[in-house]
Parts: sequence; structure tokens; C-alpha cells
Amino acid sequence: MIRFVLLVNKQGQTRLAKYTDASMSVEERRALEGEIVRKCLARSEKQCSFVEQRNYKVIYRRYASLFFIVGVDGDENELAILEFIHCLVETLDRYFGNVCELDLMFNLEMAHFVLDEMLVNGCIFETNKANVLQPVQLLDRSG
Repeated sequence: MIRFVLLVNKQGQTRLAKYTDASMSVEERRALEGEIVRKCLARSEKQCSFVEQRNYKVIYRRYASLFFIVGVDGDENELAILEFIHCLVETLDRYFGNVCELDLMFNLEMAHFVLDEMLVNGCIFETNKANVLQPVQLLDRSG
């Protein structure tokens, strides 16, 4: 089960955070984010994209200036989560036309809508880009 998704820039600033674990307080989330971001940013590109932090398995991937970081339970398949990250990036690319950090900063709610269409209660619900973007684009047109 996916416990959190973080999008972080190279300076370690969180641009998007989604948690599916409601039992964690804001302070716990902030501390966990700091630990994970420091650990991921300190790793070289030649190192593996899987790390363990506390009781989470953390899978991350860097695209341009953004790190896509996903925390999961210990029994999740790391390669499947890497594929989910890639699908998320492709979907955001299709919506924003080559997603960048500024797109996330100025359209944060739309990025959350895309992620919400793909993830439901920590489970991957939809990976078809057209199916994910259809309701998001309807929201965009109505607003």
C-alpha cells in the first residue's frame, strides 16, 4: 500500500505531498519528509533508487529538477512502484505539456487531482492516462 507521495525539487523543497496514512501528525510528517528528502538527495545517480526509512520502503526517481518519492509498506513491489512513478510523470507531462516545477507551483490543485485519480486510499486505481485525464480536463473546462 502506498503511504505517501512527495514531489521535491533539487534544493529539497517539497512541491507536492500526499499522505494516505491519516494516523500521522503534521509534525511526524514534517520530520519524516526531512529525513527522506535528505537521504534521497544525498545519493548519487549510480546508487539504487530504493531505500528504507523507519518502517517504510522508499522508492524514488529523478526527472529533470524534480524527485518523485513514494513511500510504501514493506511488502510492495519496488519495480511496480517505479512504473507507477513513470506513469504519473507521463500523465502530468500530457496534462501540462512537459511538466516542470513551476507547473506544480502554479497549478498545485490540478496536480493533486491527477494524483487523486490515480491513487485511491493508497492503492493504485488507474494507470490509463486518458482515463485519468478525462475528469481532470472536465474540471479544468468547467472552472
